Amino acid sequence: MAYPTNLKYTKDHEWIALAGEKGKVGITDYAQAQLGDVVYVELPEVGAKLKQGQSFGTIESVKAVSELYSPVTGEVVEVNSALKDKPETVNKDPHGSWMIVIRMTNAGETDGLLDATQYEKVIT
Repeated sequence: MAYPTNLKYTKDHEWIALAGEKGKVGITDYAQAQLGDVVYVELPEVGAKLKQGQSFGTIESVKAVSELYSPVTGEVVEVNSALKDKPETVNKDPHGSWMIVIRMTNAGETDGLLDATQYEKVIT
């Protein structure tokens, strides 16, 4: 799988799509493949304040429960509530299935995230 070059990645297998001061966050294809069939996604409330690297929820599959980590510091301004009813969307379209939108308080943190090429080296 080629990883989208317009996204930034974490070593914890989250991605962020940056748009100005906001970023949409989800998990990578690698992460969903490791998890297997996703059956439940627990996400934060709008207004939650997160620090970079802090857990913002969990994703549960038939095999395991994993923490979800914020790639940046900021405030949750949107939550993809559709994933509550259809968590399997994460398996079908991991890079299209965002989980939260975060308004960043320190855009400079994105400089420390990985680009697609660097991320692919982490997982191979």
